[in-house]
Amino acid sequence: MKRILRSLLIVLSLGCLAGTTRAADGSFDGLGLNLGNLYRTSTAQTRSISPENFTGAKGKAGMATEGTGRGASRELGQGWKVSPSVAIKAKSTFTLAEIEGPGCLQQIWMTPTGNWRWSILRFYWDDETEPSVEVPVADFFASGWGKWDRCALINSMPICVNPRCAFNSYWQMPFRKKCRITMENLDDRDMVLYYQINYTLTAVPDDAAYFHAQFRRENPLKTKGLYTILDGVRGTGQYVGTYLAWGVHNTGWWGEGEIKFYLDGDQEWPTICGTGTEDYFCGSYDFEHTGPDGKNYYTEFCTPYTGVPQVIRPDGLYDAVQRFSLYRWHIPDPIRFEKELKVTIQALGWQSGGRYLPLQDDIASVAFWYQTEPHQKFPKLPGKDELEWH
Repeated sequence: MKRILRSLLIVLSLGCLAGTTRAADGSFDGLGLNLGNLYRTSTAQTRSISPENFTGAKGKAGMATEGTGRGASRELGQGWKVSPSVAIKAKSTFTLAEIEGPGCLQQIWMTPTGNWRWSILRFYWDDETEPSVEVPVADFFASGWGKWDRCALINSMPICVNPRCAFNSYWQMPFRKKCRITMENLDDRDMVLYYQINYTLTAVPDDAAYFHAQFRRENPLKTKGLYTILDGVRGTGQYVGTYLAWGVHNTGWWGEGEIKFYLDGDQEWPTICGTGTEDYFCGSYDFEHTGPDGKNYYTEFCTPYTGVPQVIRPDGLYDAVQRFSLYRWHIPDPIRFEKELKVTIQALGWQSGGRYLPLQDDIASVAFWYQTEPHQKFPKLPGKDELEWH
């Protein structure tokens, strides 16, 4: 009960801090709604895209006569769940949404089949040809080790993963001219995707930046002890989140490394330097907790802004290494930059004599940030073999 009350107070306080947003004509535009301003009326128009309404057009939902549910609805006909999902062919790309702006994506729900590391989400804003979001679907939803039989539930502010691996995003994503979202299926097999994209058509404030998310992976690390989460960002904006899927190759504690944020011309030394991996994710002392048997164990946890929702322990057979899933959302404490940004984290363990040991672990990451456009072209996404879980 205390946790629920605390979360409500956080949301209410954020509403008071955020205030309300007004469009160019002075009307309330409906962006940033929360318990602090939910009662305000607006000229914004609510729309939703799903396989039952691919365009989001007003009064055009549920009209399908063909679709993945046609067989089940054959006796009921049109209007009875004829098209609840889409089949994405092997080695093809499907356009999930194409929206004329201005507007803002507010919530995305999806439950994909297939190999989640081989299902690539891409978001394009306005007329750009290079995506602002390019991430495997599992990692975008903070589930980098996720499979149907191994999916951790997550209860956080911008990302929720609910029973049977239902993925939900509440990141707010404004756009001015256009939004296009695609899913590429790299697999040799077809996949099925259920999804819904909820958005508003509304004026976008002049100071609204664009949402970005970038995936990287190294296995093992190319530079012993050092992993780059994000580099090459040029523009003005704020860094708002980190997700890591970390596979440990050594025995012993692996999280002594510091995260570092290089801001606006920083070279050798960063402006922000953390004190340890578990400290950055708002834990302490190896994420340990004493169990009923008196022994210490790694302990999973989820909070609105940070968590370790999954620890995969060796099973003595095929799961041979420990793997961790970690998220940190900088929602109340965004890291702002005016010109450029670079983010790194050290992979650091222990060796004899009380000395640090640079590691060469398996690390995959997603960096989440907002910035003004244009953005720099992302590094090439790893190939199919490099994306795969091992």
